[in-house]
This record gives sequence, C-alpha cells and structure tokens, in this order.
Amino acid sequence: MGHGGNMLEELMADHREVEEMFARIQAMTVQGQQLRDLVDDVTIELVRHSVAEEQYLYPAVRKYIEGGDRLADKELEDHGRVEKILKRLEKMSTDDAQMSPVLQQLMDEVAAHVEDEENNLFPMLRRACSAETLRELGDKTRRAKAMAPTRPHPSAPTTPPANKLLAPGVGLVDRARDFVTGRGKS
Repeated sequence: MGHGGNMLEELMADHREVEEMFARIQAMTVQGQQLRDLVDDVTIELVRHSVAEEQYLYPAVRKYIEGGDRLADKELEDHGRVEKILKRLEKMSTDDAQMSPVLQQLMDEVAAHVEDEENNLFPMLRRACSAETLRELGDKTRRAKAMAPTRPHPSAPTTPPANKLLAPGVGLVDRARDFVTGRGKS
C-alpha cells in the first residue's frame, strides 16, 4: 500500500500491484473463495488508490497543468465507471455467470486508465512540478491511502474539500467492517 517515493512513483507502483493481481485472477483455474478474496484485494487497492488520486493527483493536475480541469474531469469520469463496476462485483457471487465478463470489463477500464495516466498525465505533471512538490504529494498520497475507504462508494464526493473531509470517516467504517468479516486478510 505505501511504496515510497514521489507521488508519481507511488501511483505507478500501485498500478503494477493491481496489474499483478489481475494476472493472478486471469491465471486462476478455480473460483470460489480464492477468487472472492482476490477480487476483494483488488477492490481494496483500487479504492484506496482512487481516493488518493482524487485528493491529491487531480487537484495538482488542475493547479499545475494548462487545461488541467478538463484532464482531471476526464480522469474522475474513469474513476466513476470503475467504482460502479467494483460495486457490481462486490455484490456478485463468484459462480455468477457474469463474474468473468464483469471482471474483464474492470481490467479493460483500469488498463486504459493506467495507460492514459502514465503516458499522458504523469509526464505533463513531471514537467510542471518540482521534485520537492512531487515528493510532498507522495507523502500526502500515502497518508490518504492509509485512511481511505476500502469499499466502493460511487456516490461519495470525488473533489476537495468534501472528499478530504468524508473519506477518513468512511474509511474507518470500512476498515471496521473488514476487520469483523476478515475481508482483505488474504
């Protein structure tokens, strides 16, 4: 969850972690609880990552990149689609015939989002921000991920200040639920 480095390094490490989880899902030959645990792990990581991006990456894009509002809004739309897919997966049984196509939809959405960020957004931000700013944002990103919700909340606010105010409380409730149910312990 906390990889270290500047914000872009932190977020790219998250991307690699999620890609590895997707590869494990694709390699699975059985489903059941093992698949549920892995889908839960992917959900936890994606939600934490999204919350941190919404709190720090996209405000930085708006502040430092010309035309950043449009770019950030597009990324938030991507997050909205992913959150809805995660919510759907959360409610699905692993033996549901739609599980595999919905998982593939999630993987496709996330792959496109990651490619766009890493090939377009991150290089622009790297050019626009000082190394010190990116390091500070990396620290804030790690703190945000530690306090973030672990379950999809598609109707939650995605922009400051509301997201920064509500996410820690929602995260606390989610982590309490996870502790009681054992979710995310695989």
